[in-house]
Amino acid sequence: MSSKTERLLALLDGQPVIPVLKIADAAAAVPLARALARGGLRAIEITLRTGAALEAIRRVADEVEEAIVGAGTILDAGQFGQAQAAGSRFIVSPGLTRELAAAAAGSPVPLLPGAITPGEIMAAREAGIDFLKFFPAEQAGGAAFLKALASPFAGIRFCPTGGVSAGNAADYLGLPNVACVGGSWVAPDDMVSAGRWDEIEALARQASGLRR
Repeated sequence: MSSKTERLLALLDGQPVIPVLKIADAAAAVPLARALARGGLRAIEITLRTGAALEAIRRVADEVEEAIVGAGTILDAGQFGQAQAAGSRFIVSPGLTRELAAAAAGSPVPLLPGAITPGEIMAAREAGIDFLKFFPAEQAGGAAFLKALASPFAGIRFCPTGGVSAGNAADYLGLPNVACVGGSWVAPDDMVSAGRWDEIEALARQASGLRR
């Protein structure tokens, strides 16, 4: 296991579900992060899918001491640098390129890149990365496909994301090569936009109770 994998797993601290968040209004970031942390989900991924994402990361990093904020949907080295500068403590990407691998190699911030095919997994392994995002999980074959990867890729661990929900999370978490799952069901868009933080806290508490 690489030192950066150990660092990232230490940040996650056994958390079974990583909330994957798309924040349209940066003002929602702090109360959302606090609600999730109260529910037991301290580590969160804010995706760079909106113009408010970097500001949202900055606010959580600066104001929510109990949260561990990461950045998702990072596509290149430039975005990696921006996310790191905003205060991201880990970086998540849907795939891995040479440029992104080089940026991660020169940074203390751990990268969780996406990989699905055996070739992609082998390329990540050659780059020294042995903890991978399995994305899009359900569309790529789900828990059955991921289970089949456990034997030929012993030592590689995954965080399945994409189509993972409260209904199927346990199927993934029961696999020996799965460290955690990522999902958006703990913070639905309608609850976030309406500021229903108590309900989000309750969903987070249910998710944090899932066990590997």
